[in-house]
Amino acid sequence: MAYDQRYHRRRSIRLQGCDYSQEGAYFITICARDKACVFGKLVDGQMLPNDAGQIVAEAWQWLAAQYGHVELDEWVVMPNHLHGIIVISYADCRGGSRTAPTGTTMKRKPLGQLIGAFKTVSTKRINDLRSTPGVGLWQRNYYEHIIRNEESLNRIRQYNANNPLQWELDRENPVGAHRDAPLHEDEPWRI
Repeated sequence: MAYDQRYHRRRSIRLQGCDYSQEGAYFITICARDKACVFGKLVDGQMLPNDAGQIVAEAWQWLAAQYGHVELDEWVVMPNHLHGIIVISYADCRGGSRTAPTGTTMKRKPLGQLIGAFKTVSTKRINDLRSTPGVGLWQRNYYEHIIRNEESLNRIRQYNANNPLQWELDRENPVGAHRDAPLHEDEPWRI
């Protein structure tokens, strides 16, 4: 079927009117294409990343090294997804990959472009490892939640830290008991 805007329109899951380049903390989930378990496996509640999982971890850490306005908080690579907290902050900003000092203002990447950079870097490196140029690795979109207070931040930190222990119950686990479960109101980012 040819592209037809009436039928093929994707709705944005982003908060209407929100400026995702502003300072703040964001809880992010990025899933592998088709939720394939390509980043490693869990054994006794411990994530054992394979080479691809190690590359994902390195690419995630690269974001903070590459972009001066990015700080990473608690994060975890799982067999088929990544959960992480990104903090965008302009205090003592040290610049970025394509920023040059131009007076007192520097253009910073908003959240969506940061996630795009992470996906590009990790996909290219994993495709190089596998000799599979041009093969997609990630689902098209990502989930984000704006963290609004310290209580929510601490609950999400705990969720990320405990995520490997909860793999059997994880909605992202393609063979888990709760893969089709609806969102629960008591999930840590719902505060």
